[in-house]
Amino acid sequence: MLSSFVLLFLLGSSLARTSVNPMDLFKRISSSCGTAGPLSCHNTTAVNTCCTEYPGGLILQTQFWDTDVAGSPADSWTIHGLWPDNCDGTYTEDCDPSRDYTNITALLTSQNATSTLDYMQQYWLNDDGTSEELWEHEWATHGTCYSTLEVSCLPSGSPAGAEAVAFFETVVRLFQTLPTYTWLADAGITPTSDQTFTLSELTSALSTGSGGYTPALGCDGSELDEISWYFNLRGSVIDGDFVPINSPESSSCPSSGIQYLPKQSS
Repeated sequence: MLSSFVLLFLLGSSLARTSVNPMDLFKRISSSCGTAGPLSCHNTTAVNTCCTEYPGGLILQTQFWDTDVAGSPADSWTIHGLWPDNCDGTYTEDCDPSRDYTNITALLTSQNATSTLDYMQQYWLNDDGTSEELWEHEWATHGTCYSTLEVSCLPSGSPAGAEAVAFFETVVRLFQTLPTYTWLADAGITPTSDQTFTLSELTSALSTGSGGYTPALGCDGSELDEISWYFNLRGSVIDGDFVPINSPESSSCPSSGIQYLPKQSS
């Protein structure tokens, strides 16, 4: 399990390679839940859904490998989202249209989360439209479905939209502990137009880098373009512990001939 200490250590190590001060990304609100409660997807009795994610306790941190998005970093995957699937293979979406916030940029700025916004502008990019549209979509479609981010679960006096700000900050923090590009590169796997890879080569490299966990890889035909890392959660999305697990889903990539292409517009 990645403890809070380990997550913060990895966060600090990752941010050392950026201009972002890790202290600027720390939580601005607290759930008051702690991390001693039941692990999501493992609870067998009634739970406080403000402190245990339910029913969407199977959480996917998804990343893009986009080769044709202007400004996309050449040496990093980018954020797709953080999705709460149920523990039985099902999921819900668009859970609370009354909280479909728009202008995420203004929301983050108004709540002094500008460092998180700066990071998102580099590493959370849209391959079909503006990044703002992607952020709004990810919050409305997936963020509103977290039980631990219900408005009734927030500290008294929290500003409007504080749960969405906490969501974006958590997505950034978790993404920074999952350097997919680096883990592949450490195994000698870097983007190229001259070589293909097997699925076992890719997953072995990622398992080694992550400390033994296997993600699900996604391909568009033979081209590698997405990855999902899986977690259960102890505590709240706001400040809980994300506990890594092996992907319960199979990769959609072929077993061989996988192309990991260089980015064209970095």
